[in-house]
Amino acid sequence: MTIPIILDTDPGIDDAAAISIALNHPEIDVKMISTVHGNVNIDKTTRNALQLKGFFNSEVPVHRGAAAPLINNPIDASHVHGETGMGGYELPEPDPSLLSSNSAIQAMKETLLNADTPITIVPIGPLTNIALLFKTYPEVKTNVKEIVLMGGSAGRGNVTPAAEFNIYCDPEAADIVFKAGLPITMVGLDVARGASLSSSAIEELKSINETTDMLYHMFNHYHGDEFDSGLAVYDAYTMLYLLHSDDFKTADAHVDIELNGKHTRGATVVDYNADEKPVTVVLAVDKSKFKHLFYDALAHAK
Repeated sequence: MTIPIILDTDPGIDDAAAISIALNHPEIDVKMISTVHGNVNIDKTTRNALQLKGFFNSEVPVHRGAAAPLINNPIDASHVHGETGMGGYELPEPDPSLLSSNSAIQAMKETLLNADTPITIVPIGPLTNIALLFKTYPEVKTNVKEIVLMGGSAGRGNVTPAAEFNIYCDPEAADIVFKAGLPITMVGLDVARGASLSSSAIEELKSINETTDMLYHMFNHYHGDEFDSGLAVYDAYTMLYLLHSDDFKTADAHVDIELNGKHTRGATVVDYNADEKPVTVVLAVDKSKFKHLFYDALAHAK
């Protein structure tokens, strides 16, 4: 049985790895892709999603989403991912006709309400689109099986000492999503910090297939001066969790989003001792299996 998902993304080099798995793995059924501001601006994230759609000759519809957070000004991570968002590998310019619409929220609503079975939403960027969906069309929640997101941290952050990038980009949106009353799995920085790819492991990517060769060149660009110390494939951990949840260590918790702190805005406050623990916090992956899980998932791509 396949896992039906809506993939909400801000490509991004690690997003490219996640998308490569999602669009090609036989156990994942991507119903649609929505784009969001994040690693780069919405024009570039949408262009990048369309480039990957073209690269894989995919029929999955791509819909353009939110260009800015609910309240604060946009920030990006072009210093990490390159000016285009997917530096290091030249993909052909996408055909504009590959974009299904400029209305991701409406498309998500229709996809969910018309689904025969509940769908898992997998956001791997800021949560703006998902918050707007739930605020505008709360009726869709009955057709959401769960949310498996990349974001947050049970410990320190990466964009500030307290906050992880995806949550920090739009804390108000994250607050709405975490309070939506749906099952949430938070795949955050804790997993990435415990399982990375060494430079020698990344060298192996060149020879698996055309997709891994693309990712190899992107990863070299992405990791820059720290390439020799290992690389975390942040967004791809969500796909590996969907496929192999038994290989991950988790804990149940209550998670609040800090909205006001001068030094802690965007932090995910994880409480393992709360009376109600609606969030599954993913803490680690089996290190002895991680590389093989990742490479085996990519082996389904061209």
